[in-house]
Amino acid sequence: MTTIRYGDVGDGYEMGPKRQRLFDQGSSFYGTSPGSSFAYNPSPYSYLSQPPPFPVVRLLGLPFDCSEADIAEFFHGLDIVDVLFVHKNGKLTGEAFCVLAYSLQVDFALQRNRQNIGRRYVEVFRCKREDYYKAIANEVSDSRGGSPPHRSVARAKSSDNRVDLAEHTGVLRLRGLPFSASKDDIMDFFKDFELSEDSVHLILNSEGRATGEAMVEFAGAEDSKAAMAKDRKRLGNRYIELFPSSHEELDAAVSRGRLGGSSNPKSSDGGKDSDEHTGVLRMRGLPFSAGKDDVLDFFKDFVLSEDSIHFTFTYGGKPTGEAFVEFASAEDSKAAMVKDRMSLGSRYIELFASSLDELNEAVSRGR
Repeated sequence: MTTIRYGDVGDGYEMGPKRQRLFDQGSSFYGTSPGSSFAYNPSPYSYLSQPPPFPVVRLLGLPFDCSEADIAEFFHGLDIVDVLFVHKNGKLTGEAFCVLAYSLQVDFALQRNRQNIGRRYVEVFRCKREDYYKAIANEVSDSRGGSPPHRSVARAKSSDNRVDLAEHTGVLRLRGLPFSASKDDIMDFFKDFELSEDSVHLILNSEGRATGEAMVEFAGAEDSKAAMAKDRKRLGNRYIELFPSSHEELDAAVSRGRLGGSSNPKSSDGGKDSDEHTGVLRMRGLPFSAGKDDVLDFFKDFVLSEDSIHFTFTYGGKPTGEAFVEFASAEDSKAAMVKDRMSLGSRYIELFASSLDELNEAVSRGR
């Protein structure tokens, strides 16, 4: 078993022994406070009426050469007790469970949802202790059947073509699509490859509206790797990001009911393409400490007021790193796109054309 020590935890325990202590002591063990984490330790009065929930999250979309050190960097500032990588037939699936030291830190971990590890962006989900225990049992069973143990060895990324190809499974995830994009548009985007409508899966939100994402199944790993040449190329007015994915991720999206069978999903702004500027921009990647003054300064070349800036929050009331900004006109919001990927503090900010409908929908969800 590879021993990975985490500077943020600093108590000297290996993850393996910590896992055993989790079983021995139940969900009441959360480790020793490092005293320096930005995710503050819970108040002793936080859970007087009931025990705190088990602090575990599930990750999907991990690179297949992901190590515990990569997870520690991804959750930098959080106190990691255990990382469990999930295998299928002896191979990593891109799924993992991460146990944190305190229940409070789960909300901070969820804020890393859709951020990147290498070229892959990772989804982070809340899950239950039973899910984590079941995954451990499956790994133990798999290991006894002759498959490698769950622990991933930290290693340098190889440029060897065979290893590079192993990252590809024939499935790509697309991000940044116009909300009005159809399967035909995606097939035209990949016109150099053999695709059918059945191999294109548009991802929808819980209300059946387009998210700007899709998953595409290619004929094989070689085709999906070659298709990465289209990364950051344009479809309409939007540049499209491509990420290697897997059939497991695709199946997970199906199980969550997030794939659309329609060639033309409902637009996220009621049928109007969000690429047409309406005077509203959505910002992503803001520092969690950012205030309205910071956003006003970022757009100092435009006439804005504090009332025109709307931060979004998690259901727990914590900042998401996103905000909506209302400009004086569509011309101003279009001109403000020159600030896309410029820095605010130590973070670079992504800008997206949005709409009042999308803004109002975020507000109505209490975000």
